[in-house]
Amino acid sequence: MILTGHEIRSRIEADDIVVTPFDPDFINPNSIDLTLDDRVLRYRDPVIDPRVEPEVVEEKIPEDGLLLEPMSFCLGSSREVVGSTKYVPLVHAKSSTARAGLFVHVTADLIDIGSIGTITFQLYSTLALRVYRGMRIAQMTFWKPQGEITLYDGKYQGSAGPQKSMIFRDRHWETLTS
Repeated sequence: MILTGHEIRSRIEADDIVVTPFDPDFINPNSIDLTLDDRVLRYRDPVIDPRVEPEVVEEKIPEDGLLLEPMSFCLGSSREVVGSTKYVPLVHAKSSTARAGLFVHVTADLIDIGSIGTITFQLYSTLALRVYRGMRIAQMTFWKPQGEITLYDGKYQGSAGPQKSMIFRDRHWETLTS
């Protein structure tokens, strides 16, 4: 069951959902808007090896915006710290962002229940597009779980700012090849 915008606001006010800072004007009929923070990460290596920690370069988003080149990829993050121990958050692109040619968080939209932190956005631009800090770039919905809850306690817990891939910490393939 998805929460309505009115219920999202009510659950934020009851501290069942975390959205900090909270702007009630960002509430939609069944979601809340998230804004882009002030920096992005870009991978340095042309090939990502999942067994090796990737090198990244951090860029500040200037006042006049950051130009994303066509077919480029970077990691941004929400300005807001979000999450819940009672509801399952999902991140979606805003339709206006998608219509401008920017894919936001398309392949990893499920946020585990109990995860509290900023959201890392996977930004993939299909067209040349300028992004600005503070722009409404995504929206989050909240879903009521059914069954026993196990809270997230993984490698991205407490995220602050954009987070590079930490797949290199997942060493499960070593047991498969032994």
